[in-house]
Amino acid sequence: MVSKYIFITGGVASSLGKGIISASLGKLLQARGYNITIQKFDPYINIDPGTLNPYEHGECYVTVDGMETDLDLGHYERFTGIETTRDNSVTTGRIYLSVIERERRGDYLGKTIQVVPHITDEIKRRILLNATKQPLDFVITEIGGTIGDIESQPFLEAIRQLRWELGPQRAINVHLTYVPYLAAAGELKTKPTQTSVKQLQGLGIQPEVLVLRTEHNLSDNIREKVAHFCNVDVTAVIQSQDLPSIYEVPVNMLRQGLDSVILEKLGVKPAKLPALGPWQDFLERRKKATKEIKIALVGKYDLQDAYKSIIESLTHAGTYNDRKVKAIFVNSEGITNENVSEQLQSMAGVVICPGFGSRGIEGKIIAAEYTRTHDIPTFGICLGMQMMVIEFARNVLGYQDANSSEMDVYTPHNVIDMMEEQKSITQMGGTMRLGAYECELVKGSKAAQAYNGQCMIKERHRHRFEFNNRYQEEYESNGMQCVGINPTTNLVEIVEIPTLKWYIGTQFHPEYSSTVLHPHPLFMSFIKACSNGTTEA
Repeated sequence: MVSKYIFITGGVASSLGKGIISASLGKLLQARGYNITIQKFDPYINIDPGTLNPYEHGECYVTVDGMETDLDLGHYERFTGIETTRDNSVTTGRIYLSVIERERRGDYLGKTIQVVPHITDEIKRRILLNATKQPLDFVITEIGGTIGDIESQPFLEAIRQLRWELGPQRAINVHLTYVPYLAAAGELKTKPTQTSVKQLQGLGIQPEVLVLRTEHNLSDNIREKVAHFCNVDVTAVIQSQDLPSIYEVPVNMLRQGLDSVILEKLGVKPAKLPALGPWQDFLERRKKATKEIKIALVGKYDLQDAYKSIIESLTHAGTYNDRKVKAIFVNSEGITNENVSEQLQSMAGVVICPGFGSRGIEGKIIAAEYTRTHDIPTFGICLGMQMMVIEFARNVLGYQDANSSEMDVYTPHNVIDMMEEQKSITQMGGTMRLGAYECELVKGSKAAQAYNGQCMIKERHRHRFEFNNRYQEEYESNGMQCVGINPTTNLVEIVEIPTLKWYIGTQFHPEYSSTVLHPHPLFMSFIKACSNGTTEA
C-alpha cells in the first residue's frame, strides 16, 4: 500500500494531548497490522529541546540514534514499541538551519530565499522522509503548538500543499480541540471549537475528523452541532473525555471508531478489529493492583513532566509487579541532614533523578547516604548515579572533598570527570554522549540478574561527565562494584553495592526504553525489591 499521511493539529488551548491521541491512533493502526511511524514537528526555533529548561518544555527525550527530542516521542515509543530516530523529530530551527546551510553553499543558484516555497518545501521533504527509508502504510505527523500561533503557520501551509499534492485518499487532517464547561451556566460550550476550525479553514485546511477534549460527556446534540458548524460528518466527531490513565485512551478511541473513520476516509476498508489483547491485559492488571508503594523522586524540578519517562517506567513496572506506584516528588534543594529521615523513611524506594548543574546536588548526596546506610532500595539515574558515587567517596573512602569536576573544577578527588573528547567542546546543544551504547555486565551481579542473565545490553545516554576510572579499584575494594562497562571505551556504566537490598546507579537512562508491553528490566527489579514487605494500602 502506498504511504498515507495523517496530520494531527490542535486548537483552542495547548497541552490538550495531541501526543497521546497520535500515539493512541498509531497503536490502533499498528494493532490492525499496518506499518506505521509517528513524527513530531515543533514550531520553536531551538534546534532541539536539549538546551531548554524542563520547566519550559518538560523532559528531553533521547532517541536511539542520539537525537534530543520532545517528550511526546516518549509517548510514541511507549505506546507502539517502535524506536524513533532523529527523523521523527523536527523543529523550526532545524528547518531554517538546513535551508540556510544550503543557501550558503549556493544550492539555490542565487534565488531569493523565502518562507514559500523554500521553507515549506523543506518541511514537506521532512514529512515525507521517513516513508522513503522504510515501507510505511501510515505516517502520523503531529504539529506542535496551537492554531493561531504565528510560528506554526509555515507548517500548516506545508500541510495544505501536501494535502492537495497527495490527494484526499492519501492525506487527512485530524483536529484536536477543547470543549470547556462553564459551571455557572451549567453548559458545555462549542464556540471555541467552531472558531478554531474556522481559523484552520481560513488557512485552506478543512479537517475531516475532530477530536474534542472534554471533562464531561458530550451529548449527541452537541456532537451534531459541532459537525453541522464545522462541515464534518457526525461520525467523525470523537470525544476524548478525561480518563484515569493515558493508557485507556487507545481503548476509548477504538470504542468510538477513530481508526475506522480515518481508514474509510482514506479509502481503506477497515479489516478486523485491532488485536489489543496484551494491552487490555495490562489495563486489567493495572486496575487490580491495589497494594500501594511510595517511591520518592529526589530531584530539583518540581514538575511532573520533567521526569515523565521515569514516572511512566515506574508505572509499567508497578503494574507487572501487581503494585500501585505512588511517585512522590522530594525537592533535593530542601533536603538536609536534619530532615532527610523525615522525608525518606516512609518510602519503599528512592529514585535519585537525573539533571544538570549544581543546584540541589548536596540534597541528592545526603539522600544517597541515608538510603545506603538504611538499606532502602535506591535507583540512581545519570546524575543520580554520579551523586551516589560522590557520596560513597566522601563517606566510605574518606575523601571529604570528593566531587564532580562539573560542580568543582578544582576538586582534588574528581571521582566524576569529563570525558577527554568533551574537554575541547565549547557549544552546548547536541554535544554530549547521546544515544544507545553497548554495556557489558558482570555475571552474577544484581544488574545482570535484572536483565535475566544477559551479558551485553544496549542503553541510551545523555551526559558529558563519567565515572573516573582511576578510582575504580578503590571503590571495588570498599564495596561499590562497577558491574557495567562499555566494551569499547571501558567507561563505567553501572555501579551497585551487592550487600544491600537494591542499590544501583546507571550512567545511562533506562527510562527511555520502557514500554507498556515491555517494561524495563531494571525498573522491574527495582519495584520488586521495593515491594518486599509492603502491606495492603
